[in-house]
Amino acid sequence: MNKEQLHDIISGSTGNEKNICQIYALKDGKEAYLDNFKGFGTSDAMHLASVTKGIMSILTGIAIDNGYISSVDQKVMEFFPDYTVKRGEKTIYDVTIRHLLTMTAPYKYRTEPWKKVCTSGDWTVAALDLLGGRSGITGEFKYATLGIQILTGIIERSSGQKCLELANSLLFAPLGIPEVKDHGDSSAEDQFNYVTDKSPRRHEWYSDPRGSVTAGWGLCLSAYDLARIGQMILDNGKYNGRKILSESYINDMTSAHLKLGETFGNMDYGYLWYRPYKDRNVFAAIGDGGNVIYVNKDINIAVGVTGSFRPRIFDRVDFIEKNVLPIIEA
Repeated sequence: MNKEQLHDIISGSTGNEKNICQIYALKDGKEAYLDNFKGFGTSDAMHLASVTKGIMSILTGIAIDNGYISSVDQKVMEFFPDYTVKRGEKTIYDVTIRHLLTMTAPYKYRTEPWKKVCTSGDWTVAALDLLGGRSGITGEFKYATLGIQILTGIIERSSGQKCLELANSLLFAPLGIPEVKDHGDSSAEDQFNYVTDKSPRRHEWYSDPRGSVTAGWGLCLSAYDLARIGQMILDNGKYNGRKILSESYINDMTSAHLKLGETFGNMDYGYLWYRPYKDRNVFAAIGDGGNVIYVNKDINIAVGVTGSFRPRIFDRVDFIEKNVLPIIEA
């Protein structure tokens, strides 16, 4: 199959591929594949859903590299000395950044209380209110989009600047990614529209009423941008000769810290990044809609794919390997 045939298949698909907006790939640092769909151009952005989490992991590493955070084993509560811990609560004092990054932090809910957090005045504080509990730290994986918001607060408290400012100056600008704007505080209706909008977007990031970006979702970038982030990881934290992220953090971020269950395809999990295969150097940041940063160190390829809102698409890595990689390699 060639690129034109794959384009026709995606354009006419009624399956999981029908929502794809952009595909961009780099091989050995050079453009190897580019295609757009549904009226998107290469420079247009799309909401990345949980790929945002993978970006937050990178920003955490940048904060560590710059000395704002001592290590992933630093206790969360060290960054919030003014936070009033509820009486009798002990678990919260033992939670570390590593627990947040590996989704092993304990929370006091069965299902995530979206309304409570997303209508509050400070989403970081609202997330802290959920952290801890009587059961202690069990080390069990608990997927928590709202809990990751605490990372935004940690980066802002430690660096003394807004997370978006740090991201623009130390990650996006060095990669040649357009400045990402703050979407701004808005209504519950706007939050829903922001997530489900299928049209080309500007480079922006959702934020709470205090201007702190959402850590578990809300970032809008293009597939071109995602591939460049992947290329930086391939190049051990450098891009065009400039160091952006330490190689040691990348190795830790993409190592297998947990084995996930069937719900997550039995993949291994690093720091908000997935390892789809045990015996291969392939890493991915994955979000709803099939948004993905795919990094394959074995063949030096980075792929970004964006897709409009469509829940429960879990096969995008498989799609890339079966359809995009053979065309690049050919």
